[in-house]
Amino acid sequence: MAIKLKYEVSKELTEKALEAIEIARNSGKIKKGANEVTKAIERGVAKLVGIAADVNPEEVVMHIPILCEEKGTSCVLVKNKMELGAAAGLQLGCSAVAVIEPGNAQDLIKEINDKLKKK
Repeated sequence: MAIKLKYEVSKELTEKALEAIEIARNSGKIKKGANEVTKAIERGVAKLVGIAADVNPEEVVMHIPILCEEKGTSCVLVKNKMELGAAAGLQLGCSAVAVIEPGNAQDLIKEINDKLKKK
Protein backbone atom coordinates (compact mmCIF):
# COMPACT_ATOMS: atom_id res chain seq x y z
CA MET A 1 0.00 0.00 0.00
CA ALA A 2 1.64 3.12 -1.20
CA ILE A 3 -0.83 5.62 0.24
CA LYS A 4 -0.63 6.15 3.96
CA LEU A 5 -3.36 7.72 6.01
CA LYS A 6 -2.65 9.34 9.34
CA TYR A 7 -4.20 6.31 11.02
CA GLU A 8 -4.49 2.84 9.58
CA VAL A 9 -8.03 1.56 9.98
CA SER A 10 -9.11 -1.94 10.88
CA LYS A 11 -10.47 -4.42 8.35
CA GLU A 12 -13.82 -4.18 10.17
CA LEU A 13 -13.94 -0.40 9.71
CA THR A 14 -12.97 -0.72 6.04
CA GLU A 15 -15.81 -3.20 5.50
CA LYS A 16 -18.25 -0.86 7.25
CA ALA A 17 -17.12 1.98 4.99
CA LEU A 18 -17.69 -0.15 1.88
CA GLU A 19 -21.13 -1.10 3.21
CA ALA A 20 -21.94 2.57 3.87
CA ILE A 21 -20.91 3.49 0.32
CA GLU A 22 -23.12 0.72 -1.07
CA ILE A 23 -26.14 1.79 1.02
CA ALA A 24 -25.59 5.47 0.15
CA ARG A 25 -25.38 4.54 -3.54
CA ASN A 26 -28.86 2.99 -3.32
CA SER A 27 -30.58 5.47 -1.00
CA GLY A 28 -28.52 8.66 -1.09
CA LYS A 29 -25.89 10.12 -3.39
CA ILE A 30 -22.21 9.37 -4.06
CA LYS A 31 -19.47 10.83 -6.26
CA LYS A 32 -17.02 8.55 -8.06
CA GLY A 33 -13.50 9.24 -9.26
CA ALA A 34 -10.64 11.35 -7.93
CA ASN A 35 -11.78 14.61 -9.59
CA GLU A 36 -15.40 14.41 -8.40
CA VAL A 37 -14.31 13.37 -4.89
CA THR A 38 -11.81 16.25 -4.71
CA LYS A 39 -14.53 18.74 -5.65
CA ALA A 40 -16.94 17.26 -3.07
CA ILE A 41 -14.34 17.56 -0.29
CA GLU A 42 -13.41 21.12 -1.29
CA ARG A 43 -17.10 22.13 -1.27
CA GLY A 44 -17.51 20.59 2.17
CA VAL A 45 -20.29 18.19 1.11
CA ALA A 46 -18.42 14.87 1.45
CA LYS A 47 -19.52 12.91 4.53
CA LEU A 48 -17.20 9.92 4.03
CA VAL A 49 -14.41 9.26 1.53
CA GLY A 50 -13.00 5.92 0.41
CA ILE A 51 -9.67 5.71 -1.43
CA ALA A 52 -8.23 2.64 -3.15
CA ALA A 53 -4.74 1.74 -1.96
CA ASP A 54 -3.66 0.29 -5.32
CA VAL A 55 -4.10 3.40 -7.47
CA ASN A 56 -1.28 3.77 -9.96
CA PRO A 57 0.20 6.33 -10.25
CA GLU A 58 -0.53 7.14 -6.62
CA GLU A 59 -0.24 10.88 -7.35
CA VAL A 60 -3.81 10.67 -8.69
CA VAL A 61 -5.20 10.36 -5.13
CA MET A 62 -2.30 11.47 -2.88
CA HIS A 63 -3.90 14.85 -2.21
CA ILE A 64 -7.24 13.43 -1.03
CA PRO A 65 -6.25 12.35 2.53
CA ILE A 66 -4.63 15.76 3.08
CA LEU A 67 -7.76 17.56 1.86
CA CYS A 68 -9.93 15.35 4.08
CA GLU A 69 -7.82 16.22 7.11
CA GLU A 70 -8.04 19.95 6.35
CA LYS A 71 -11.84 19.78 5.95
CA GLY A 72 -12.45 17.33 8.80
CA THR A 73 -13.88 14.67 6.49
CA SER A 74 -13.47 10.99 7.39
CA CYS A 75 -11.26 9.09 4.98
CA VAL A 76 -10.89 5.30 4.75
CA LEU A 77 -8.28 3.40 2.77
CA VAL A 78 -9.72 0.42 0.86
CA LYS A 79 -7.53 -2.48 -0.28
CA ASN A 80 -8.15 -2.18 -4.01
CA LYS A 81 -9.97 -0.33 -6.79
CA MET A 82 -12.20 -3.30 -7.69
CA GLU A 83 -13.60 -3.50 -4.14
CA LEU A 84 -14.27 0.23 -4.09
CA GLY A 85 -15.75 0.16 -7.60
CA ALA A 86 -18.08 -2.71 -6.68
CA ALA A 87 -19.34 -0.80 -3.62
CA ALA A 88 -19.97 2.20 -5.88
CA GLY A 89 -21.95 0.03 -8.29
CA LEU A 90 -19.36 -0.06 -11.05
CA GLN A 91 -18.23 -3.05 -13.10
CA LEU A 92 -14.67 -1.74 -13.00
CA GLY A 93 -12.32 -0.28 -10.42
CA CYS A 94 -12.63 3.17 -8.91
CA SER A 95 -9.83 5.23 -7.34
CA ALA A 96 -11.99 7.22 -4.91
CA VAL A 97 -15.60 7.53 -3.78
CA ALA A 98 -17.29 10.18 -1.64
CA VAL A 99 -20.65 9.87 0.07
CA ILE A 100 -22.51 13.17 -0.46
CA GLU A 101 -25.96 12.27 0.86
CA PRO A 102 -25.89 9.28 3.21
CA GLY A 103 -29.53 8.26 2.79
CA ASN A 104 -30.08 5.09 4.85
CA ALA A 105 -26.34 4.91 5.65
CA GLN A 106 -26.49 7.93 7.96
CA ASP A 107 -26.16 5.92 11.22
CA LEU A 108 -23.38 3.74 9.78
CA ILE A 109 -21.43 6.80 8.61
CA LYS A 110 -21.89 8.44 12.02
CA GLU A 111 -20.51 5.27 13.66
CA ILE A 112 -17.49 5.24 11.30
CA ASN A 113 -16.84 8.95 11.89
CA ASP A 114 -17.03 8.48 15.68
CA LYS A 115 -14.57 5.56 15.59
CA LEU A 116 -12.14 7.50 13.38
CA LYS A 117 -12.29 10.57 15.64
CA LYS A 118 -11.44 8.45 18.72
CA LYS A 119 -8.07 7.50 17.21
